[in-house]
Amino acid sequence: MDFRSSETAVGPRSEDVLPETATAAVKVVIVGGFGAGKTTLVGSVSEIRPLTTEETMTQAGVGVDDTQGLERKTSTTVAMDFGRISINDRLVLYIFGTPGQERFWFLWRGLFEGALGAVVLVDTRRLEVSFDVIGRLEERGVPFVVAVNSFPNAPDHPVEDLRTALDLPAAVPIVICDARERSSSRDVLMTLMRYLQSLAVAREAS
Repeated sequence: MDFRSSETAVGPRSEDVLPETATAAVKVVIVGGFGAGKTTLVGSVSEIRPLTTEETMTQAGVGVDDTQGLERKTSTTVAMDFGRISINDRLVLYIFGTPGQERFWFLWRGLFEGALGAVVLVDTRRLEVSFDVIGRLEERGVPFVVAVNSFPNAPDHPVEDLRTALDLPAAVPIVICDARERSSSRDVLMTLMRYLQSLAVAREAS
């Protein structure tokens, strides 16, 4: 019998260990309609191997999940995605991605517990699916920014037209991103952090 595997140290990979210099952690949530790219964004930006709960789409979702324009999509998140990124030596973001289908929205309550803010990932090919998502965040009083995921052949609308269509206040940031690109996804998270900081400063001033 080969015992070499039992002699190998068991534990997290070195790249998964939380930096010793980290002194603060912030929880943020990535939300959006079905197929908007939430799992892709978490996976691209995470510095650790992301946790995903993707399952193959089955007949159970036929007639329930709106797959118009997503005919090539074969898997979907059924619980959450999880990743981590260090903003600097001291600050770490824990990133939670939510399921996009409305039938899984009951999971949102637990995922949002303790979250400071959210990113709403938008697909301009299916802009209407973002309305209920944004409405739920506003009802919960969760600060958020909007990130428009640049899908190939997706309609390209001016930012202010998107703001009007989504009925967003002028203060809510809207950024264009490519969820496949780490630097682009990181810029989205930095936009959220700057927005949260500006809200904190405004509260202190008042």
